[in-house]
Amino acid sequence: MKKFPLIACLLTAAVFVHGACTTEKSSNETAAQTEAKNTDMAANHGQAGVVDADSKINILQIAAGSPDHTTLVAAVQAAELENVLVNPGPLTVFAPNNAAFDKLPAGTVETLLKPENKQKLATILTSHASPGTFTIDMLEDGKEIYLATGQYVKVEVKDGETYVNGAKILGSIDASNGIVHVIDQVFVFE
Repeated sequence: MKKFPLIACLLTAAVFVHGACTTEKSSNETAAQTEAKNTDMAANHGQAGVVDADSKINILQIAAGSPDHTTLVAAVQAAELENVLVNPGPLTVFAPNNAAFDKLPAGTVETLLKPENKQKLATILTSHASPGTFTIDMLEDGKEIYLATGQYVKVEVKDGETYVNGAKILGSIDASNGIVHVIDQVFVFE
């Protein structure tokens, strides 16, 4: 009778040890699978495909995580500009929200998202970025901001609100590689 509890204890211990080994093996397989997935993402998407849960989020991650910027993210992907938005920067991005894109004439966004309009779309999107970090405090009335496309946009401060190229800044978010200013209009240049 005394052997039964000893055997039961040994069997129980064996089950726990086996379970622990199986769990560790599954964790290792999961880590290996995750690493392979990250490597595949980086290979197919460049720097934008790198997954890093420990660092401060970058401009692309801010946009991708915002339900108000799904149109902008779709446009960035269609223009293949993801890697630009994850580079070290610094970069200031004036990010039109979905409502800003909705203000464009009907069919404009759909037309720009077509592969044959990739270059035009890239130019439009690039005109919303400026090298350097310009916080809201730096955007003083009358200041001109140089854009990545070579144009300058004017800053206006009216009734305590800041506007860039006529677009109102609705909010600002710091990123690891610069700053994002959410705006209510898409910059359109003739």
